[in-house]
Amino acid sequence: MSRIPQIDPAASTGKAKHLLDAVQSKLGIVPNLTRVLANAPAALEGYLNFSGALAGGVLSAKVREQIALVVAQGNRCDYCLSAHTFIGDKVGLAENEIADARRAVAATDRDDALLKLAQRILVEKGEVSDSALENARRRGLSDAEIVEVTANVALNIFTNYLNHVARTLVDFPEVKSTDFVAVPEPA
Repeated sequence: MSRIPQIDPAASTGKAKHLLDAVQSKLGIVPNLTRVLANAPAALEGYLNFSGALAGGVLSAKVREQIALVVAQGNRCDYCLSAHTFIGDKVGLAENEIADARRAVAATDRDDALLKLAQRILVEKGEVSDSALENARRRGLSDAEIVEVTANVALNIFTNYLNHVARTLVDFPEVKSTDFVAVPEPA
């Protein structure tokens, strides 16, 4: 049971209604996460603006979904794992790419470097070592990509944590973080 109510778009008013209507118009649905966020329209607006801005950045939709999967698995957020598995499929990620992303693994060296950096940022709470950053650059990542990976990790931590606090009801085909055994990263 959700610990924070999910605002019904039909019953919402003011800024929350405007934002939820925009989500409905864009996605064709209003996911439960956005319904929870609508309790604080400023938080919903910030989330939508931040994710919208990142969608116009240098990272592709596929990579952003892979990063979301890295973070959701690391934070054991079943809501976000479910949502990003569903969305990942819609943006063209194959089933094996989705499973690999949960392990911070990708087929190309560049994408693998992006996911490894995302995992390090998450696990090390942003305190990545000089050598990890040098390694990311050596593997071809630009400063813009490094900043956007960091931004995507932060955005996904926000949604993971909100889902943990709210216990948001999963409204996507459910994926459980506990049904997955991550391969430990080599030291």
